[in-house]
Amino acid sequence: MQTATTLDVLRTSIAKLRENGARIGLVPTMGALHEGHLTLIRRAREECDSVVASIFVNPTQFGPNEDLDAYPRQLAEDAAMLEAEGCAFLWAPEPQEMYPDGFVTSISVSGVSEGLCGAARPGHFDGVATVVNKLFNQVAPDMAFFGEKDFQQLAVIRAMARDLDLTRPHVHSIVGVPTVRESDGLAMSSRNRYLSEGDRAAATTLPQSMKTAIARIEDGEPVAPVLAALEGELLQAGFASVDYAVLADSASLAPLERLSGSPARLLVAARIGTTRLIDNMAVCA
Repeated sequence: MQTATTLDVLRTSIAKLRENGARIGLVPTMGALHEGHLTLIRRAREECDSVVASIFVNPTQFGPNEDLDAYPRQLAEDAAMLEAEGCAFLWAPEPQEMYPDGFVTSISVSGVSEGLCGAARPGHFDGVATVVNKLFNQVAPDMAFFGEKDFQQLAVIRAMARDLDLTRPHVHSIVGVPTVRESDGLAMSSRNRYLSEGDRAAATTLPQSMKTAIARIEDGEPVAPVLAALEGELLQAGFASVDYAVLADSASLAPLERLSGSPARLLVAARIGTTRLIDNMAVCA
C-alpha cells in the first residue's frame, strides 16, 4: 500500500493508478478504524479496481466544545489494517495541507443539513461538505463509500454532489453501506471507546428501543407517543438526554407524523456519560 501526505504526491500516484484504466473507489475516514470502516473497504474492493482510503481528522466539522483534541489518532495501526484489507493507497494529509494559509471557502448544503445533528452541531455539516468536496476533487474517484450509520451525513454529501454537478463521483455512485453492529446490536463507532463499562452495557437500550418503536409504527400506532416512549426508555436506562428521536423521510429527512408510503427512517441521537451516540434504522412504509 502506498501512502501520501502531500497533494503533489497524491496526484502523481492517482495518475499512475489510472494509467491502465483502473476504476477507483474512495473511502473517506477520520481514522480510529474499526470493523465498520473495514466493511467499506471490502465493499469498495468488490466494485472497484483500486481502493483509496483517506484518514483526516477534519477540524472544520468540530464545534468549539467538541472533542477534536481528544479524537483518537492511530495512523500506524490504521495503515496496517488498511493494507491487510488490500487497500491500494492511503491519503493522510496534515491540516495545513488540506487547509493552507488563506483558505476561506466553505460549502453549505441547506435542507438536509438542518435539524437532527445539524441543529445540535451548528456548522458541522458545512465542515463535512467542504472536506468531502475537497477529497472528491483531490482523488477524483469513480465511486465513494460511506456508512449509513451517519445517515444525515450521507444525505448531505449526495445533495452536494447533485447540486454541484459532480461527475467524479456522480451522485449515483456515492454508495451507502449498511451499518455494522456489535453482537449486542450497538452500532460500531469510534466513540464507543469512550463509554464506561456500565454505560456500554446500558447503551444497548438504544438499538433495542429503536426496533420496538419501529415495530409499533409499522403496526400503525401514532408516531408521536411511540417516539415519546422511546425517549422515556432511554432516559430510564441511564441516558442523560435525548437530542432527538425523529421519524423522517429517507430522501429529504423531513420529519414525518405518519408513514406516507415513501421510504422512512428512524433517527436517534442521545447522550450517555460523556458520549453522544447516533443511530438510525429503516422503517417500512
